[in-house]
Amino acid sequence: MVGVPAASRPRSAPWVLRTLGVLLLLVVIAAGLLVGSRPLPGGPSPSPTAEPAPTGPSPSPSPTASPTHALPLAGLHVVLDPGHNGGNAAAPAEVNAAVGDGRGGTKACNTVGTSTLSGYTEHAFTWDVAVRTQELLEADGAQVTLTRQDDDSVGPCVDVRGGTVGDVDADVLVSIHANGSENPDARGYFAIVSEPPLNDAQGEPSRELAAGLLTALEEAGFTPSGSYAGALSERADLGTLNWAERPAVLLELAEMRNAEDAALTESPEGRQRYAEAVAAGLRAWAAARE
Repeated sequence: MVGVPAASRPRSAPWVLRTLGVLLLLVVIAAGLLVGSRPLPGGPSPSPTAEPAPTGPSPSPSPTASPTHALPLAGLHVVLDPGHNGGNAAAPAEVNAAVGDGRGGTKACNTVGTSTLSGYTEHAFTWDVAVRTQELLEADGAQVTLTRQDDDSVGPCVDVRGGTVGDVDADVLVSIHANGSENPDARGYFAIVSEPPLNDAQGEPSRELAAGLLTALEEAGFTPSGSYAGALSERADLGTLNWAERPAVLLELAEMRNAEDAALTESPEGRQRYAEAVAAGLRAWAAARE
């Protein structure tokens, strides 16, 4: 067989295969890099770049709301009875009509009331003090019912006033008045309870109510009446008290013919002080019941 020179022979096949393998490997690597740079279909999205942590002080946590405290007179229903009415003087037949006194007898439906020497009327005084007291009591959570809704009507009669506390199923009745003693030296407040009591509420519960109201008036700096021991009067003839079926007290807050007391009743500041004392007395009475 004739021989061929080495320079003219073809290169060996294994070298070619190795070269092709290296090229294929480079293609696979490049493809993998391209695939890894974007999310695969259906796969998780790449995590966002984390925000740098704040360098300032951490915010303070929001303060926890304090629990709501119950109002001191929540659940208490008070009937305030502002004595007399502005229209009584113009309706004598109506106010003089006989009604039951609560003890089997009769008495006049209502009266005109008294006044200071300068003409400031009891009905205006009692109405103003009652409205001021109502505002204070309601601010403490109490429910308040007034026996009259204005100061220019007639009545109501004493039997209706006293019966209101039972009609509306209230807890307590305070009837607000001022006295009209002819003696100008007579001064000060006093309370009246029904005696002898016609039901259990008119007994010790009413006396406890009277004690709380009298103490509050004293602590407010008012002068107690010297006409009654302990500034407490007992009467059987007051229809407002006799008809009450809950603890009930009639307050004579001042002597309107006395110069010092008259000045208090005629001033808005004095009437506010009276209202605050009545509200304080009811708060003390309610607290003692718990």
